[in-house]
Amino acid sequence: MKSEEATAGEAAPSHPQAEEKQDRAFVVALARGLDVLSCFSAGDDILTNTEIARRCKLSKSNVAHLTHTLAQLGYLTHDENYPGYRLGTATIALGSATLTQLDIRRMAMPLMKELAEFARADVSLAVRERLSMFCIQTCRSHAALTLGLDIGSRIPMATSAMGRACLAMMPQAEREELQERLREAEEMRWPEIVAAIDAAVVEFQESGCCVSLGEWHGANEIAAAFSPGDRLPIIAVGVGGSAHNLTPDYLRNEIRPRLLEMVRRLTYPLRGTEWI
Repeated sequence: MKSEEATAGEAAPSHPQAEEKQDRAFVVALARGLDVLSCFSAGDDILTNTEIARRCKLSKSNVAHLTHTLAQLGYLTHDENYPGYRLGTATIALGSATLTQLDIRRMAMPLMKELAEFARADVSLAVRERLSMFCIQTCRSHAALTLGLDIGSRIPMATSAMGRACLAMMPQAEREELQERLREAEEMRWPEIVAAIDAAVVEFQESGCCVSLGEWHGANEIAAAFSPGDRLPIIAVGVGGSAHNLTPDYLRNEIRPRLLEMVRRLTYPLRGTEWI
């Protein structure tokens, strides 16, 4: 699992190229500091300046200044026994404050457990974070060889079912803008990737879900997405696991209706309707 998460983490953090657009309000140093924090994934314990520089596509000297400053502010912690940094308590506090605002995680857990045991698979909630999906809640079946996702895991947006469901849920203009950024990050494989995204969007519009078959972590996945409102981001709900257990027909015929029912039950209380 760590190798997969590291791969996702090594994708260069991406934000609109405000420098090229001469956006005078855009603070480049701040953006680069946030890039450094964003390059840590759930599978990372410690990253060296060299590893951070590779992931962020920055020079080692720039990274050295950034990590020193972030460590002084408590966002990173320098490990004296190893030449590297780990996330600091200031970052944890920010993350905890954000997650406590997402009551949907508490509401979803009993439904996630029920679906995970039925599917013998992982069930996860995720939101978009730049060009990845960021796991905010996960539930594992006791009977399954799981994907090992944890809160904080990053999942590639372009090749995962949850990422594609999130893309499909977006307004077309927003989706097209984001796909352009994905294209820049996946130039070599883009024709194959965009064809799969387009097919997933059509499937989502027709059935409310989309699938990814063996494209990430060798797993088969199905996902739906919904907007919780109140200016919160789109939330994707995904079921994933062994391709042997989760065949395409099983995902679409058995898991899909249960996944859609879970989304329906989650969205009801958000719209002021009794949760039944």
